[in-house]
Amino acid sequence: MFDILSNILTNNMNLILLMGIAIFAGTIGAKIIQKLHIPQVVGYVAIGLILGPVLKIIPSQTVQNLEMFNLFALGIIGFLVGGELKREIFAKFGKQVPIVLLFEGVTAALLVGVLSFLVMWHFSSWDTALAVGVVFGAICSATDPASTISVLWEYKARGPLTSMITAIVTLDDALALMLYAISVSIAGIVTGHQETSLLTSLLEALYEMVGAAALGLMAGIGLSSILKRIEDTEKILVVTLSSAMLIIGTAILLHMDVILACMALGVTLINIKSKRIESSFNSLRRFFAPMYVLFFVLVGARVNVSYFNKMIGVLVVAYVGGSITGKTLGSYLGGYFSGAAQTVKNYLGFCLYPQGGIAVGLLIVASHRFESEVSSIMLLVVIIGAFILQIIGPIGVKVGATKAGEMGLNVTEEDLIKNYKVGDVMNKDAPAISAGTPLSDVLKTVSSTEYFYYSVVDDQKKIIGALTMDGIRNTFATMELNDWLVALDIVEPVTVKVTPDIPLSRALEQMQEQHIEHVPVVVSSQNNESAGILDARAVHRKLSAEVLEKQQEADRMFLRPGSGRDAARPK
Repeated sequence: MFDILSNILTNNMNLILLMGIAIFAGTIGAKIIQKLHIPQVVGYVAIGLILGPVLKIIPSQTVQNLEMFNLFALGIIGFLVGGELKREIFAKFGKQVPIVLLFEGVTAALLVGVLSFLVMWHFSSWDTALAVGVVFGAICSATDPASTISVLWEYKARGPLTSMITAIVTLDDALALMLYAISVSIAGIVTGHQETSLLTSLLEALYEMVGAAALGLMAGIGLSSILKRIEDTEKILVVTLSSAMLIIGTAILLHMDVILACMALGVTLINIKSKRIESSFNSLRRFFAPMYVLFFVLVGARVNVSYFNKMIGVLVVAYVGGSITGKTLGSYLGGYFSGAAQTVKNYLGFCLYPQGGIAVGLLIVASHRFESEVSSIMLLVVIIGAFILQIIGPIGVKVGATKAGEMGLNVTEEDLIKNYKVGDVMNKDAPAISAGTPLSDVLKTVSSTEYFYYSVVDDQKKIIGALTMDGIRNTFATMELNDWLVALDIVEPVTVKVTPDIPLSRALEQMQEQHIEHVPVVVSSQNNESAGILDARAVHRKLSAEVLEKQQEADRMFLRPGSGRDAARPK
């Protein structure tokens, strides 16, 4: 059945239909994965594996034809990640970032390189084994910023560990490129496929990185001056996206690193304080959401399991195991020697496993340089290894950030509203006034409490109306105060009632539609008994205070004993 479906779709497939299937299926897969409390990036990659190697709906040739899209996606990801690198982050950490970066990257590279060399030596010659080892070591040092940062965004993480992760994953790319340039040169020399010298290769790598950084810096300065003159949100998106595309295209044309160029653009922009510049990042992040899904679906579709054999299986184990062990050990050592926070030392390694886009990008370059057995080995092992680490990695990020106590500390009021129900924020202590209560007693209740809205109930405690401060004032303006007046005489009808179990977002929407700030809360849809009051202003005050409290809790983590704050004190 699957073969028939695959043949029908493959023979009648066009690129637009394929992209639609990939984005739609990836979104559905992510939703299913999220219900299992696993980051959604895993769902995108898993759907890619199903649509590609399993069902063959996405042919391998199509994946190859979309290489330019991959560069576009990597560029935008680099731009957005660069937007996370505010100068305040480096002021907090000082020397910690470069020390941790070198330890975690080089330790992983050495461990994977040695393990891969020893494994490969049992199946091939020493020169091929050496070439495989040095290239695998360099590639494994990269950390995919997209999936790592997306998990932190998804779970609203904030604190020393989150800030260190943000700094490390962006700089990891530069370290990986430098190690990769060295490793490719060594591999080419020992296998006889390198036409240029080691010095020339290093100079080329230096040109790629320095040129990319300069390109992004100059473009960022120019773009910032343009954005400051634009007020329309849609035009800000158009200018930002077109500028990013120009940088990506120019970097490709000049043989510079696309990711670093766009990252430099993002870093430059975000450190030029402007609300419009902040808006440019928010607009592009929303626009890029479907492209982000497609990119990771294509990562999963790259895996071709039909060529899997014993040698590749052992190499994958060495690659994945060495990466995990090396980054965990290296992060701890780097944190120890740099005086980083205890949470950074203990949990940073868990958060540096993903190797999706960056590793694949380096792999593509490697496969173009080698046409021998080395290229084929790198192609399959790194894709499978990156896929496995893409599955393990986001889970590791979630575990690390959770153990560090930083999850949910970067929330907004909108985030809390989405997660809360009416019962979580309603005022359960607001007094309900009996319908037969004399007006004089009503006034005593009002004067002794701070509420502006009171439910009026009958003898069975069921709501029959409400009293508001405006209604009481109008009563004094139009009627004489008579002892025989009771609450029922001035009661106002209730147009909206809510229950404690409905989502807070739905209740606030109903209140906004009716232009009211208070609604009574009843026990259930079948039980009209009063349970409390929902006050929109009080809700927003409560949520605002909770957001501030969470942010302050995250900021206090920098001041705790062992946080390394003294070493990272702003200069």
